[in-house]
Amino acid sequence: MEIELLRKENTPENVIEHSQAVYKKAMEIAANFDEADPDLIRKGALLHDIGRSKTHGIRHAIEGVEIARKYGYSQDVLNIIERHIGAGITAEEAVKLGLPEKSYLPQTLEEKIVAHADNLVSGSEEVDIDFVIEKWKRRIEDPDENIERLIKLNDELIKPFEE
Repeated sequence: MEIELLRKENTPENVIEHSQAVYKKAMEIAANFDEADPDLIRKGALLHDIGRSKTHGIRHAIEGVEIARKYGYSQDVLNIIERHIGAGITAEEAVKLGLPEKSYLPQTLEEKIVAHADNLVSGSEEVDIDFVIEKWKRRIEDPDENIERLIKLNDELIKPFEE
């Protein structure tokens, strides 16, 4: 159903492929957590970038929430869409980026899983944490706080389960 919705909203095919790869990675991460809600993760992962049907800028999360709300998705799904950007954005960072002043930091386990799965997928290919750190160093003006949040997410969701 979510894939059909992405197509109905004219989401670019490469974004749909990315969302499917994020879903796959999110389910791999979620497999380590008995308390994770797989249905919520599926919906959130597949719809996290639906706002890219309107814009590829940072506001795609805001646009995505509005689209998903229109289709009656729960607040839990809307929160995943809104809070998936990077490793989260503080209220102060949001203002600097031109977003409404509020925290976009992932709160729940499912929000954290989808946000981090999104970080670990570039296009539709899985990447490692070092790749993400290097990419952020090149793209983000003052990356230290963002990289610190990224590493914290990785330490919480991935590191304890590495072999």
